[in-house]
Amino acid sequence: MGQLNSAANRIELNATLIEKSALRHTPAGVAVQEGMLSHQSMQSEEGVMRQVNFEIFTVAFGQQAMTLSRMPVGSQLRCTGFLCRRRRSGITLALHLSQIERTG
Repeated sequence: MGQLNSAANRIELNATLIEKSALRHTPAGVAVQEGMLSHQSMQSEEGVMRQVNFEIFTVAFGQQAMTLSRMPVGSQLRCTGFLCRRRRSGITLALHLSQIERTG
């Protein structure tokens, strides 16, 4: 498969927390917080402005899970993380959060 490049899958996103599940823990005791983010922005594509709207499933572990669990639905966030399959055999993606900052 070749060497892995850790810098090749880094996402920075401003979004609104629109849904979250109850905080849970893995069998090893690691905190897990799942949720859904909504993003809206205008982006330039080939010199033309394009409206971008989407929702994405998100998951955080450990300290980031604890941080996300304390954020109320509707919070404006600046998120950093990486994309991964939501389920091992699935095709949908999840944003795995490595840093969360409340912006509003």
